[in-house]
Amino acid sequence: MGKNTKEHILEIGANLVHRQGFNNTGISEVLREADVPKGSFYFYFSSKEAFGLELVEFHRIRFVEAMRRQLEESELPPLDRLRGMFAGLRNRLDESGYALGCPIGNLSQEMGDLNPLFAKAIARVFDAMSRYAEGVLSQAKERGDIPVIIDPRETADFIVNSWQGALVRMKASKSPEPLDQFEKFVFSIILDQY
Repeated sequence: MGKNTKEHILEIGANLVHRQGFNNTGISEVLREADVPKGSFYFYFSSKEAFGLELVEFHRIRFVEAMRRQLEESELPPLDRLRGMFAGLRNRLDESGYALGCPIGNLSQEMGDLNPLFAKAIARVFDAMSRYAEGVLSQAKERGDIPVIIDPRETADFIVNSWQGALVRMKASKSPEPLDQFEKFVFSIILDQY
């Protein structure tokens, strides 16, 4: 396999849940796709709920680390880094035919109201996303790249919320138009340089 069994199960499960949803993905299907015995699943996860919470953490580690690298490890100006991050996400959505959306956003819509543990774990992921965006916006404000009235924290939350909303509309319409609107309003109106 090349990686540990738990990581392998999570990776396979993350892909299945992203395509089908959490409730529509059975443990037996994950095990079959991962080619591991049932005992391996229950060695690492006490229940499907525990597996789902681990999936949220799996995505958090991957997304937040990718955001950190994109937004912190670059010599580009702050707004160029932020725009570049969303452009990279957009490219992946273009490749998928505007169908899958964000795994964390999908889990939020499916499980956020049904399970308080999921809601809390998902909220932590969104908060982490916002904090990285806030850091970049703070840098942009210090450089004079964005209007002085912009509050980096509030604006970062708005950007993450707007992106998630654009993804919901994109999935419903199977169209890039909501993503175009997101980009236009965030980068050409709200964050427009002087």
